[in-house]
Amino acid sequence: MMKIKYLFVALALATALLAHAELQFTGNTHQVYEETPAANTGLNRVYVLYSTDGVGLTYTADTENPVTWYTYGEMGGGYAEELTTVQHEGLTTSIAQLIPNKGYVIEEGTSRFYFWVTDYSGFRLSLTSASVESDGDCGTATIHVEGLCPDIVYYTITGVRTVLDRGLTLRYNNLVWGGDITNGNEEDEEEEAEPDMHWLEQEIVEPLASFKNAIAIPAPTLNTTFTVSGDKFLQLWEGQAQSVETGMYSTAAIDVRTIVVQEDKEHDNEKKLGGETLGGSAPAHITFTALCTDAVVHKEWQMSRDIEFNDVELRLNQEEVDQVFEDAGISYWRFYATNAAGTCEWYSDVYTVNIGESELVCPNVFTPGTSEGVNDIWKVSYRSIVKFHCCIFNKWGNMITEFSEPWQGWDGTYRGKQCPAGAYYYVIQAEGSDGKKYKLSGDINIIRYKRVDHGTSGDGTIISGGE
Repeated sequence: MMKIKYLFVALALATALLAHAELQFTGNTHQVYEETPAANTGLNRVYVLYSTDGVGLTYTADTENPVTWYTYGEMGGGYAEELTTVQHEGLTTSIAQLIPNKGYVIEEGTSRFYFWVTDYSGFRLSLTSASVESDGDCGTATIHVEGLCPDIVYYTITGVRTVLDRGLTLRYNNLVWGGDITNGNEEDEEEEAEPDMHWLEQEIVEPLASFKNAIAIPAPTLNTTFTVSGDKFLQLWEGQAQSVETGMYSTAAIDVRTIVVQEDKEHDNEKKLGGETLGGSAPAHITFTALCTDAVVHKEWQMSRDIEFNDVELRLNQEEVDQVFEDAGISYWRFYATNAAGTCEWYSDVYTVNIGESELVCPNVFTPGTSEGVNDIWKVSYRSIVKFHCCIFNKWGNMITEFSEPWQGWDGTYRGKQCPAGAYYYVIQAEGSDGKKYKLSGDINIIRYKRVDHGTSGDGTIISGGE
């Protein structure tokens, strides 16, 4: 037989032949599996047949150019040999019996079509049993599979050994974090979904690139069984896919998500701490929440004044802690969890809560009713004030108003009417997060003015003043 070396150099012309000519398998009893491999293999197609016994192949050309067939093996297309058993009849050429597990090249003029044909009967999958280790491993679960699953191998034009993916899968249930939940308004598709802050049970389907007797995966965080199924060829042929299932896996692995939310006070007269994340001005309301997977038994929020937690001052055996911080200083918080045996531990990130020292400053002038939204409410400027009481009096000593929160203020009215311009008097008693006591008093001056237009200048500019 004639050997054609470096036949693959004309690969660029192959697609033209593929687009117009017809390739047909004859005598086969099952559907032919067809796959387009990666371009770097040099192959146009890979075909897998249930069996090649009695199966022939026919090629119908679309030109009058001569057609020549070649086959090659693991050496690649550079060592292809011409087939001498090809029958010719007009534009049709054929072989009565395929040679299985071979590469083929059909040359029509200057165009070539490269493909590989595999006989599945020599690589048949047989799954017999599966089991899983339940030895309390925190990080890994190992599934053991018994059976036969030889690699389905083909060779590229350059002779590179390549394994065909069988489409084997591993299925099991696990807890996954989050996902999206709809907001209940299916018509409003533009409205963003809110995150679902829960552990959700979900079936996991993992493709197995190749068959292994021992499959190691990250340990699931709930009790589950494992199922190995395949392959895609048996599934194609009348749903003959096989599967094996393990017994119940008892998990020891744990996982936790922590969520820390501080209530936003949004008071425009409250001073913040530069670069703060948690804490700031007291009182600060913070909710610490931990959401645990099934195997978590011991759980606690821990608080320490030491970032290394060498001395834990507070242990709260609960998943949610609602805390109001009123004392100045820095504290560190984290969540700790273990399984029943104490063999698997989990620590959250450390959350720093920094409550600033107190400050209280009182203005002495404001201008209510003059320019809306600008200096029209008398308020103190403060930080970390945990107790507060303010009374405001007129010049005759009559109390105009009082309030007990530092973010509140006086709008310059009394019984719904604006007070006249002039001096008023405030008395404040307060206490800070650092224990500092405040006893403040002083004048509040109401200034009222209005804009008066005095005409225009010669160039049309409005001249205005106040009175």
